[in-house]
Amino acid sequence: MPESKPRKRASTAAPAVKSSQPKPNPVWYKPVMFGLMIIGLLWIITFYISMSTLPVAAWGSWNILVGFGIAIVGFLMTTRWR
Repeated sequence: MPESKPRKRASTAAPAVKSSQPKPNPVWYKPVMFGLMIIGLLWIITFYISMSTLPVAAWGSWNILVGFGIAIVGFLMTTRWR
């Protein structure tokens, strides 16, 4: 008596889904991020210690804004850090 052929089962594996996981950051990202935060802090500290004569005497109190701006760019980079 002839045997029947077994049926082919449908594949139970889910179709390949594109990974939504973000790529890791480049190697330079973390040093630049922390570097900007430290440079901003050092800029403000230098301004206060030198009694408004350094880092740029002509800018006067704008040196505080520049220091905070540099540090804020570093802190904003932390939102993209993976």
